[in-house]
Amino acid sequence: MEKKPRGAALTIFALLFAVLAISNFLKPFHLEANEGFVFLGTKLTGTGNAIMGPLFGFLLLVYVYGIWAMRKFALPIAYIFLLWVLLNMTLFAVKNQSAQPLAANLAAAIVGIGVPLASAIVLRRRRADLT
Repeated sequence: MEKKPRGAALTIFALLFAVLAISNFLKPFHLEANEGFVFLGTKLTGTGNAIMGPLFGFLLLVYVYGIWAMRKFALPIAYIFLLWVLLNMTLFAVKNQSAQPLAANLAAAIVGIGVPLASAIVLRRRRADLT
């Protein structure tokens, strides 16, 4: 059986998640003043940030490899990551009444939920092509 190409959409998703993984690896270095890994709605600092940021960066790299290599394990990771994002964003919104404008919060929610949702949908549709 000939291996089907990954396609543009999955390539873009893999690259976006790779950028997110790099961002998570950089969280402990505090390159921005208000930067920290958000875990269950709480922005971490110190040791928690130094552990969880890179840990989730590594998990995202596993997901990136799964998408890039069209592996079956990418689909369950897509579902778990989507649920994680939904939970994390909901808890963050509940715990932190943001001073940012509604439009900025809405844009962040659309991108933050839309990319994992779209990647899960595309992987689901392409599940027969996953090895």
